[in-house]
Amino acid sequence: MIRLVLFDIDGTLLHTGGAGVKAFGRAFASEFGVNDGTERLKFAGRTDVSLVREFFSHQQIEASPENFARFFKAYVFWLKQIIHDCKGGACDGVLEFCQSLEMLPRPPLAGLLTGNLREGARIKLQHYNLWDKFPIGAFADDHEDRDRIAAIAMERGSAHLGRPLLGEEILVIGDTPLDIRCARAIKARVLAVATGSFTVEELLQHKPDWAVPDLSKIAAREVLGAG
Repeated sequence: MIRLVLFDIDGTLLHTGGAGVKAFGRAFASEFGVNDGTERLKFAGRTDVSLVREFFSHQQIEASPENFARFFKAYVFWLKQIIHDCKGGACDGVLEFCQSLEMLPRPPLAGLLTGNLREGARIKLQHYNLWDKFPIGAFADDHEDRDRIAAIAMERGSAHLGRPLLGEEILVIGDTPLDIRCARAIKARVLAVATGSFTVEELLQHKPDWAVPDLSKIAAREVLGAG
């Protein structure tokens, strides 16, 4: 039985109308004078830290703690401004799926497993009234590598529930092959959703347990076992 459900954010829980990418671009420009800093970066499934490190490498900028701090301070500033001007919202089926989890006789713990910086995740989810639905989470602040973020999310879920969790008691919901990979790193089950930039067919190539167009196409009980 699934006791912990971990959600990715961008392309899985919500769309922000590109607010995150735009905030990255503004931060690259305002702090490092690079106006096309996002053009060579592929964001889907990546961690914020790894993206900034790649940008620094492209621009031959020292990947120092000071430069990371400088970037992320600017990124958070710009994200707060930009998100108000972007059209976005919860992905199809998300609100209903979350509600169905809460209504189960023994609802699982819901958490976040994301490559977002924690403050970036909070800004995005709070803007769409979703932040309070997730008592625990693991973020890019915790580790640069997404597989390690998954392990940290597992540890925090175990601590919250008061006992060690097995991988088979965890469900990861995500929209990219990297979400599937990090779930397998902790031996979790995977529900892949094609609400991001990958199709169902593309996601199925990476062998998730389930793959659906969106969360309205599958019942919570189907993936969690008995409530």
